[in-house]
Amino acid sequence: MSGGAGWEHYCSVKIMYYFGAVSLAIMADHTLDTSGLFCPEPVMMLHNKIRDISTGDVLMIIATDPATTRDIPKFCTFLGHTLMAQEEQDGLYHYYLKKA
Repeated sequence: MSGGAGWEHYCSVKIMYYFGAVSLAIMADHTLDTSGLFCPEPVMMLHNKIRDISTGDVLMIIATDPATTRDIPKFCTFLGHTLMAQEEQDGLYHYYLKKA
C-alpha cells in the first residue's frame, strides 16, 4: 500500500488507516475530527469525547492545528491515556489514543 491517510478500509464499525509504504495500521473504535479548529478547541472536544467512550477503546483524532502536537501528548500524559501513535501528513495531524 502506498501511503497516506487517504486510504481507508471499513471493517465492521472500525476504521483502519495506513501511513507510509507498509508501516502503521491501527484500528480505531471512534473518530474525532477537529479539522479547522484551533487551540483550545481540539483538546476541549477531546476531553468531552473521551468521557463517552469505553476504557480500552481507541480514538483517532484528526486535527489541522499544529499546537495539537504539543497539547494532545500532554493531555494523554496528564490523564493517563496511551498515545499509541501520531502522524503528520500534508497539514493533517492524526493521533491514536487508547483510553485508560
